[in-house]
Amino acid sequence: MSINVGTLDRVLRGVLGLGLLYLAFLSGLPAFDGALLKYGAAIVGIVMLVVAVTRVCPIYSIFGLKTCRA
Repeated sequence: MSINVGTLDRVLRGVLGLGLLYLAFLSGLPAFDGALLKYGAAIVGIVMLVVAVTRVCPIYSIFGLKTCRA
């Protein structure tokens, strides 16, 4: 698979991923006491971080989108 995630997209995904992991495990908010929301946010956060690190988004590949210049 070719790189299809640009720098700004990568940074936003990384920040969002870290934010979701923080909310899921460290925030202590009552909304994240339930297993569904806690682990749902954790899974989405991990996926966001993986996409940010690898710079490959499978959904972008399906639709033929690219946010990178090259």
